[in-house]
Amino acid sequence: MTKPYHVVGIGNAIVDVLAHADDAFLEQNGIEKGIMQLIDMERSVQLYDRVGPAQEISGGSAANTIAGIAHLGGRTAYVGKVKDDQLGRIFAHDLRAQGAEYDTPPAPAETPGETGRCIVLVTPDGERSMNTYLGVTEHLSPSDIDERQIAGAEWIYLEGYRFDGPESHEAFARAIGAARAAGGRVALTLSDPFCVERHRDAFRRMIRSDVDLLFANRAEILSMYETGDFDEALSRAAAEIDIVACTDSEKGAHILSEGQRWHAPAVPTRIVDATGAGDLFAGAFLWGLTQGNDLGVSGRMGCVAASEIIGHIGARAETDLRVLFREHGLI
Repeated sequence: MTKPYHVVGIGNAIVDVLAHADDAFLEQNGIEKGIMQLIDMERSVQLYDRVGPAQEISGGSAANTIAGIAHLGGRTAYVGKVKDDQLGRIFAHDLRAQGAEYDTPPAPAETPGETGRCIVLVTPDGERSMNTYLGVTEHLSPSDIDERQIAGAEWIYLEGYRFDGPESHEAFARAIGAARAAGGRVALTLSDPFCVERHRDAFRRMIRSDVDLLFANRAEILSMYETGDFDEALSRAAAEIDIVACTDSEKGAHILSEGQRWHAPAVPTRIVDATGAGDLFAGAFLWGLTQGNDLGVSGRMGCVAASEIIGHIGARAETDLRVLFREHGLI
């Protein structure tokens, strides 16, 4: 029986505030390049006041992935908390406009805090340094998980950044239970090496017991397995998980499953903004799998989608990805 959704994603509902900055600005403001740092509202306002012209674009890691799948025509839904405020309405509108279902009840307007936002500083080399105020999205709770919706998904996609929320582990456990009971599969993205450092034990428990597909990049998987040897980290992950999909920047991506390994080459692209490259890799990869493609083809789809994203500002596709897939002989 066909399920209502190919993929349902759960993550931090965030609006990205993108601005250009140089390395000196990062140093002057105590920002570590290329990672995500959690900040409070006061710091968010301070940084916003200091950056140059900025562009507000709906983001959030898992939301970007779900938007990518919806863009490709996949049946998707998203779970993430916003407030009933201006940024919250922007987030909801943009995601629904992509074709994804989004029905998580917003926090009431009188709730303390605001919709989460991430000040993304893009340096001339295209690297992004993220400064995230979680706001109300931090407080996604088990009650926000619609078990019937989760049961209707072929895959659920869990965002590693969500591990920073106080009730996130319980919310994930409820989603995993509902998915498993209905024959669904579980994908997890590690999100960020510093996120792994904060929650390594919880990640490891989930990976060993519940995860069918792990997304990571080189830095994240090295952090996860506490080794400097990339091949060793990949092998250790593949021993625990059915499918491992690990990106490696300009070197492409490595897919491992059942003793086999595929390499998907990167598509050469001028890097404008690396924000969302991994998110769209995951979206295209999952879409490829749900359409019946093998792991090698799905990996190549992921690399094509990632190349489209890094060629412009923002983490939502501006070119029809299916057209790009046809040009690369993938569909």
